[in-house]
Amino acid sequence: MRVHNAFARLQLIPSENVVSSYQQVRVQKSTAADLEQLGTKRKFWYRDEEGKRLLFKAEERGTGEDWAEKIACELAALLGIPHVHYELALEFEGDSETHPGVVCETCAPRPKWLVLGNQLLKAYDQSYPLEKHRNYKFSQHTVQAVVDALRNLDAPSDEWQSSCNFPEKINTALDVFVGYVLLDALIANQDRHHENWGAIANGGVLSLAPTFDHGASLARNISDEQREERLNTLDRGMQICHYATKARSAFFKSVGDHKALKTVEAFEHFAEEAPSFSVEFWCERLDKLAIDDVDGILQKVPDQRMTKICKDFTLELIKTNRDRILKGQQ
Repeated sequence: MRVHNAFARLQLIPSENVVSSYQQVRVQKSTAADLEQLGTKRKFWYRDEEGKRLLFKAEERGTGEDWAEKIACELAALLGIPHVHYELALEFEGDSETHPGVVCETCAPRPKWLVLGNQLLKAYDQSYPLEKHRNYKFSQHTVQAVVDALRNLDAPSDEWQSSCNFPEKINTALDVFVGYVLLDALIANQDRHHENWGAIANGGVLSLAPTFDHGASLARNISDEQREERLNTLDRGMQICHYATKARSAFFKSVGDHKALKTVEAFEHFAEEAPSFSVEFWCERLDKLAIDDVDGILQKVPDQRMTKICKDFTLELIKTNRDRILKGQQ
């Protein structure tokens, strides 16, 4: 995708642990131009030396959202899912490093603009709530409502599909969005609320936006002590195979439900609404996902961001979720 090439021109900092680690973009805090209001994390837009508009998202809480975002991005690339590309970053004030984070290029450069999911749902159903600063626990965010909204969108534009190698049959927004929800189930993403998906408006055309914002995934906020215990315990109730079943999506089965669907359940419900060939297509891609390649992604994350026990746990979590998804579609 063209967005990937932009990062070749950014100022990069070599990682300290191994030569093959992901590079880290150096971002000067003084270059902040526009604060981003969406979400709860500190983030700002800035322009690089080439004039490209980039978003820096700071990781100030030590909860691993930076490495989770990067890993999700690289997994999306392996699966051929249209996605916003993220690079690890380091924020500086002068010569002093302040915070780690990630950077990405805008997916809707002017004159295009991003239309968020709640806006799409409101256009389809005037009763849909548009409350600000409350993205979760909207039971109106049902699988069926999202499917109905997706039917009014085109598939992602050629710019976002250029490296995906989709067969001709995969040509609707729903066909592709099933892949987004499969990714959510794989990485235990609990943040696909109605402002974390959307469409790109280009003139009079609305096309599904690439998948973005996956920082609340991969159990990134639990401690290494908890990870080690779950990896080594003989108590089945504490093992990863049980822990993985707890992740919830932001999709509901029915209006009025008190709990959102779990991530694998959400994928299964979207799979019921999508053409069988698109579900089979994504499951085949998941089945071909090599665990060695997944491990390669994890090993490229610098050790100062992700410890060995964290990488071991994350690999096991991904393997467990992969098996759960494929078993459910047999």
